Amino acid sequence: MIEQRVSGFDWLQAAADLDARGYTILNGLLSPRECERLIELYDQDELFRSRVVMQRHGFGRGEYKYFEYPLVPLISGLRTALYPHLAPVANSWNQALRVGVRYPLALADFLAICHAAGQPRPTPLLLRYGQDDYNCLHQDVYGEHIFPLQATVLLSRPRHDFKGGEFVLTEQRPRTQSRVEVVHLDQGDAVIFAVRHRPVSGKRGFYRVTMRHGISRIHSGNRYAMGIIFHDSL
Repeated sequence: MIEQRVSGFDWLQAAADLDARGYTILNGLLSPRECERLIELYDQDELFRSRVVMQRHGFGRGEYKYFEYPLVPLISGLRTALYPHLAPVANSWNQALRVGVRYPLALADFLAICHAAGQPRPTPLLLRYGQDDYNCLHQDVYGEHIFPLQATVLLSRPRHDFKGGEFVLTEQRPRTQSRVEVVHLDQGDAVIFAVRHRPVSGKRGFYRVTMRHGISRIHSGNRYAMGIIFHDSL
């Protein structure tokens, strides 16, 4: 069911969006009930391998938890279903940037590479923010093997469950100031975006721009989101 739903999106347009601006939105990837079910998992500590309080590490304010293997079926299914549509984009980006790495077309094959290199820990996570919480601009890099794209799904209802808390992307091009993009999401929408770098076409061919992402301050309420990172961690 999840695989069919994911396959139903316009992936040619998604790839074009990613090439043009470094992100794309999958509207309504999850239903409201699926979002509620995922939020309910947050207090089930046995499902997670670790909890991170952002303020302790200078990451911002709020907290998140990394899931443990075996992943919850919905999350595992999404991760497995999204990856094959993104691997061709990742490979084309590496080709444009003259990076020799190529990614297999199945998630299991890529994870085998991660695990063989000492990156065995799962990286999908749930994030929780309350009033005045925020997430500093950052990149989710956990080891040598990095898949260039990741996804975040908004689980809460903006303007109902929380106010503020916009998803923010910044792009740093060579010799210019950073450009900021605010990405508006509704409950169940997913944003797929560049983890670290993406190629941009210039007069002399493609060049590398640096991407970071974060969450603006929550004005009121509680904001939950799910992150799907395709490379595993050290």
